Amino acid sequence: MAAEPLRTVLRSASREVVIGHDTRFTIIGERINPTGRRIFQEQLRAGDFSAIERDVRAQVDGGADVLDINMGVPLTDEPELLAKAIQMVQELTDLPICIDSSVVEALEAGLAVYQGRALVNSITAEDDRMEAILPLVKKYDAAIIALPNDHDEIPMEADKRVELTAKIVRVATEEYGIAQADIVIDPLAMPIGADTTTSLVTFEVMRRIRDDFGVNMTCGASNVSFGMPGRHTLNATWLPMAMASGLTSAIMDARTPQVVEAVKAADVFLGHDDWGMAWISAHRAKQAAAEGA
Repeated sequence: MAAEPLRTVLRSASREVVIGHDTRFTIIGERINPTGRRIFQEQLRAGDFSAIERDVRAQVDGGADVLDINMGVPLTDEPELLAKAIQMVQELTDLPICIDSSVVEALEAGLAVYQGRALVNSITAEDDRMEAILPLVKKYDAAIIALPNDHDEIPMEADKRVELTAKIVRVATEEYGIAQADIVIDPLAMPIGADTTTSLVTFEVMRRIRDDFGVNMTCGASNVSFGMPGRHTLNATWLPMAMASGLTSAIMDARTPQVVEAVKAADVFLGHDDWGMAWISAHRAKQAAAEGA
């Protein structure tokens, strides 16, 4: 690993969150996303943003450090919708925001209204995606999530993912002047139900990325249990294993105590929670709330 751990600094107007290999795991709340949520999509089309307010509150209460916002609703003006959602969330919480869209115009609209230093989700190793989005990331001084896949679809071999990571890091730093600390790699967490060996490959990729590039990493953690029963238990087991392999953040369900607590416990064992103070204070707060109820 690099001698000095790389730190990805995100900011809202009043709060700073650092993603790093020597600090507590960063929980990026995944909930403000209409994918697979038909009712939420219909509400957004009708201009009803009340579900966002509920989702923000639930994720903040659950322990999110950053909130991912995706407004990919078919038959809507995504740039306008995303800008509106970001402005609303900024009024509800001081957590930094991860701006999530595959539409370049929507990313620009979101970055233009965001007050702080955002995380942009995401690019791939495809040249056209990097050309379209990295200049925006540079212009707005944001950090970027990058996935090591290209036109040939998601590579199943660790070597190929590491090779594409090297390409992303080289292009972003050398051609666009983006700091290596501001590149967050998604090592591609695949559903375990489709292939039970897939996580072993992902863990290997994480270890190699950590050791070879020192960059921070994130992933869509809920994806690993897709299609399986007992999803919370699977996610709560997988995340600490991923953390031990080098994962430093995840886009995950911050509303599920079982999963969040597994991450917080892993922080204690990995030496990222000094003297277990965060764990102890959270436990005391829970006890006090139970007694007050």
